[in-house]
Amino acid sequence: MQELTSYERIKRVINHQEADRVPITDWAWESTIANWTKQGMPYGADWKEFFDVDKIAWVTFDNIDTSPRYTFEILEETDTYRIVKDMWGVTKKDFKPCSSTPMFLDYTIRDRDSWYAAKDRMKPTEDRIDWDIWKNNYQRWRANGYWIQVSTLFGFDTVSSYTIGTENALIALIDDPEWMKEMFDHGCDLALALLDMIWERGYEFDEFNFCDDLGYRNGLLFSPELWHKLVRPYHKRTIDWAHEHGIPAHLHSCGRVRELIPAFIELGLDTLNPLETKAGMDPIALKHEYGEKICLRGGFDIMNWNSYEKAEADIKEKLPVLKESGGYIFASDHSIADDVSVENYIKIVALAKEVGKY
Repeated sequence: MQELTSYERIKRVINHQEADRVPITDWAWESTIANWTKQGMPYGADWKEFFDVDKIAWVTFDNIDTSPRYTFEILEETDTYRIVKDMWGVTKKDFKPCSSTPMFLDYTIRDRDSWYAAKDRMKPTEDRIDWDIWKNNYQRWRANGYWIQVSTLFGFDTVSSYTIGTENALIALIDDPEWMKEMFDHGCDLALALLDMIWERGYEFDEFNFCDDLGYRNGLLFSPELWHKLVRPYHKRTIDWAHEHGIPAHLHSCGRVRELIPAFIELGLDTLNPLETKAGMDPIALKHEYGEKICLRGGFDIMNWNSYEKAEADIKEKLPVLKESGGYIFASDHSIADDVSVENYIKIVALAKEVGKY
């Protein structure tokens, strides 16, 4: 088969058809990119172009704002950390130079009253969308065969991380489920309204990737019964919106979420990532059990990638199975950590292209 564009390749694979090779993509930490620059990648270069992985234009929640739009403030900064109050009203400590999960210190939204004050600020207005991203790049993306993916923030993960905090969210699931449902639904309403605006302007994207972490290392963060009662409804609306617009829906959910995969498939979910092997999301087992019904992305233990020999053995063992009949996109089981060198990642990409050929 002749070489395909990223758009053609990804579309075939998501539709469970074989392509010229498996698509290759990932997310890289900020500190990873800084290290790569020190190791010879040109400063300011697009790392995806530098390593020649698939061309995916990812328009993120930084460009489609669903927050209450509180004033962003830097409260303290040193050589090793920065404390900010962000647009969600969350005070958090980010460590430097490494990229890591921030330390969440305080929340503006704590109860129903503070939620209603925030909710009143969360209205679908056009200035929430960075239109320059679309105006300056859309025709180039289309002309060069990019796959255009859009992400926004809403749902359980957004409420627990960006809105009221994980502890408060887990307690509220039991003590005040109607409040949680209201926050889930309002966030989903806002996100879909903004996507409607983009679509109505003529900017038709290829995939809706929504992020909703539901698991941790040992299992789900809450019971399947609560997922069916409170989360499933907005997941269904999200997936239905994508399908009504003729595009696939792609869920990013960290941790061990295997228990929910049959329900995801029932809803029509097209793609699931990142398949964290450290949380028991064995990609080979998932391929055998669900590979005909859902496209899988990820599943390669990033902890192996600081050693090319370990990464090579893992890829040669698993990728021939994962690529069978399409339905698989090559990536790490979360994101590229800052101990992965330029040399190693160049070799990993080359090997994935070779082993991933059809």
